[in-house]
Amino acid sequence: MLTVALRFAENFAPETGTIAEHENVLSQYGSVWYGKLGTPLSQKIINSILSNPNPRILLIRSGRTERYWLYVSDIKRDRPESSLIPKYYRDQADSFKTWFKVTRIILAEKGISSHCTVHSSGRPLSEVSRHSLSPYFIIDAPD
Repeated sequence: MLTVALRFAENFAPETGTIAEHENVLSQYGSVWYGKLGTPLSQKIINSILSNPNPRILLIRSGRTERYWLYVSDIKRDRPESSLIPKYYRDQADSFKTWFKVTRIILAEKGISSHCTVHSSGRPLSEVSRHSLSPYFIIDAPD
């Protein structure tokens, strides 16, 4: 399954953290938007992700071992409706270039990065992400 792995940090998050804030909106409304800073994903990659039977992306918490699967129902480049964006980053929403409409967040199994490969090189994500400053990777993930 072709998807992306995105790094995230707690730089802008409140004390409760990025994941908890997204889970709060998700539990209240049934979905939440997760924003990606920087270069937007290409439409080709967006289409590939959304064509999967259970579209999802992998979040890599920078400097930590936690990884999360975010199951998505939509991906867009335009700013989505504010009510489904966590409050702590609504004011910066115009800075985000790709938005993922998340319907479920699951803590990934330990070692998941070893089971995903970077699409361009075929090397394990665990190896490549340790030696790269890239904010995201196009990966092949197990179903």
